[in-house]
Amino acid sequence: MATQVQIGTAQKAADQELEEKLGHTAILDAKQATDDEHAQTLMQGLRETRKAVFWSILLSMTIIMEGYDTILIGNFFAYPEFQKKFGQYYGGKIGWQVNGEWQTALNMGSTAGAVVGGLLNGYMASRFGYRWTLIASLGILNAFIFIVFFAPSAQVLLVGEILCGLSWGVFATLAPAYASEVCPTNLRGYLTTYVNLCWAIGQFLATGVLRGCLSIVGDMGYRIPFAVQWIWPIPLMVVCFLAPESPWWLVRVERLEQAKHSITRLSGEKTEAQINNQLAMMVHTIRVEAEATRGATYLDCFKGENLRRTEIVCVAFMGQILSGSSFAYTPTYFFTTAGMDTAQAFNLSLGAKGMAFIGTILSWWLITYWGRRTLYVGGMGLLCLILLLVGILDVSAGSRGLWPSGGLCILWLFVYSLTVGPLAYSIIAETSSVRLRPLSVVLSRTSYQLINIVSQFLQAYMMNPVEWNLLGKTGFFWGGTAFCVFVWAYFRLPEVKGRTYEELDILFMNKVSARKFATTHVDPYAGTAAAPEDTMEIEHKTSST
Repeated sequence: MATQVQIGTAQKAADQELEEKLGHTAILDAKQATDDEHAQTLMQGLRETRKAVFWSILLSMTIIMEGYDTILIGNFFAYPEFQKKFGQYYGGKIGWQVNGEWQTALNMGSTAGAVVGGLLNGYMASRFGYRWTLIASLGILNAFIFIVFFAPSAQVLLVGEILCGLSWGVFATLAPAYASEVCPTNLRGYLTTYVNLCWAIGQFLATGVLRGCLSIVGDMGYRIPFAVQWIWPIPLMVVCFLAPESPWWLVRVERLEQAKHSITRLSGEKTEAQINNQLAMMVHTIRVEAEATRGATYLDCFKGENLRRTEIVCVAFMGQILSGSSFAYTPTYFFTTAGMDTAQAFNLSLGAKGMAFIGTILSWWLITYWGRRTLYVGGMGLLCLILLLVGILDVSAGSRGLWPSGGLCILWLFVYSLTVGPLAYSIIAETSSVRLRPLSVVLSRTSYQLINIVSQFLQAYMMNPVEWNLLGKTGFFWGGTAFCVFVWAYFRLPEVKGRTYEELDILFMNKVSARKFATTHVDPYAGTAAAPEDTMEIEHKTSST
């Protein structure tokens, strides 16, 4: 059964502008590019856009730096030398501890900086492009690392964390956006979820460095992990300088010749005709979106169908925190406060990060067959169940359930890295409109950081033995928040697997239900090819006919 949907104004304007800019055959060229993307196999995509894959992988490595630092502070609270330098002595079994107030402040420092950095990045990336924004952020970070390395007090360390957070806010938003724009539809899921793999690599490296420095006496015990961050910025600045700019950004700012050159640099075995077709498709997509979204400001992200897209990217990203990551992702402090030996707690954490690495790689295989929606909804349900089991174990077994709780935390991390963790990056990069992508991704990351601030405040008090001292019972709270996101995702999260950006624009314009996205057929060029009517056909497939 077919439904006629009126979208003629946007379609006509896009067709007319495309012909004016690229010639009278440009509409057919754009349609051919869309058809080619749908027909392209995984191996064809890798062969024809292997350079795009290469540059996407390299630029996404900026996330390794964010993943590395994010885990440092949380683990330092269980670090003997850090506790002595920035904490207080409480005597007895408690010993040296950083109190809940300063745990909250230090945890929130980089997060607050990342919020500001992310918001600034939305405008910087839209005006100056992805490459130069990343280069500037890396250069600034190189200087700010000196502050955290030489910090003589918690106050100075807090300032350093806030300033470093400015750059991390840029990395977290630009890397998935760049990955989604330089690669074809059938590779988007792999390369946007690779961002989460970089996060896991950074945290695995940080845990290894922390474990290796655990026996070092004095300030260098915690300063060396900070110093390791100087390895990354300069090499990555060179990579960003040599990398091609996103062709989608170049089309947005009307630099069509440069966009074509960028597509050529990102291509492997594409012909001149295929490159021209891809450029035509980009121009057509941008023009269709321009009719629905006249401006490109943060306010536009909350107008019309973009409001729904903004809701999806923000809540999907907040789901990473609400799934219990503040508690179960870095459980080292939980285990040490519950009585586990510090070295054993770091060993367990190192093994958990290895599971995160494996889980993210396996997620590439799962998204090939199950897409985004099924894995995100199912994964969130499993995470909720695991957290509730941790809470039940703490109530029923107390300290005797410490190692079983550790096993459940590792299982939680594996499921998280298999589903919610990597898929959130894919969802935010693919669901946002091309025209508003830098701004939409920033809003999603800002939402993530804001809920993270609340999470870090609560977590610091729930786990600290001189504050609320809830220990494993914290699983009940995060299990409840995970359940709320599970319900939201079931009703509101659409399936975007296999869709071009223009097809997603049409689905959102016509308010297609989230649960019908996967079974709705869209042809963006049906009206042009079939008849001069101001309609476009959308067919809802049924499983029985």
